[in-house]
Amino acid sequence: MAKSATALQPSGERSDGRTEFSLTALRAGDRAEFARLVDRYSGPIYRLALKILGDTQDAEDVLQETFLKAFRALPDFEGRSSISTWLYRIAANEAFMALRRRKPDAISVDEAQPTPDGEQEPIQIVDWCCLPEEELLSSEARDHLDQAIDRLSPALKAVFLLRDIEGLSVRETAEALNVTEAAVKTRLLRARLNLREQLSAYYNERLLSTPIDNHNGRGA
Repeated sequence: MAKSATALQPSGERSDGRTEFSLTALRAGDRAEFARLVDRYSGPIYRLALKILGDTQDAEDVLQETFLKAFRALPDFEGRSSISTWLYRIAANEAFMALRRRKPDAISVDEAQPTPDGEQEPIQIVDWCCLPEEELLSSEARDHLDQAIDRLSPALKAVFLLRDIEGLSVRETAEALNVTEAAVKTRLLRARLNLREQLSAYYNERLLSTPIDNHNGRGA
């Protein structure tokens, strides 16, 4: 579940009472506090960069550059957004710049394909209710989900990862990616529909290959 958007108070404590980091110490160049920041967000930022770029070395470069830029910019950080949102914004910018260097047109957003009458083509969705629970939770299914996420466009992938995987709110995701909240909602819907379509094809194959017990709906 995504967490609710909350504002940082001057002390560095969120308005929901959860302590984040001392802005005063970070702005003053406190290396111990900065090390705590790095320890807390290295994993999420690396995962985001790796998913966007698909290359471990590039992801490590983005991770390093994100914290270098953050450290240099901290004295001027005003705390209008949470530190995590600010870090995600730096990381996303770094990842997208790496994509532009690699392939200039790599960050275009997938557009829905309209039918002749202007409506979006229907997406075929399979009913997964008859699959055994272990089938839905299998490592193969999780691998297929990871592959489906990797096939999203970078713009859709970034919104999906920040909103649904890292749990940022719509507002925080918009701030991190420097887009409107409406754009976040639109891209998130497209990402979810795209993933559901891909997973439906996978689970449809699984249903066809899974014998069903007519008495209890479980595989034989």
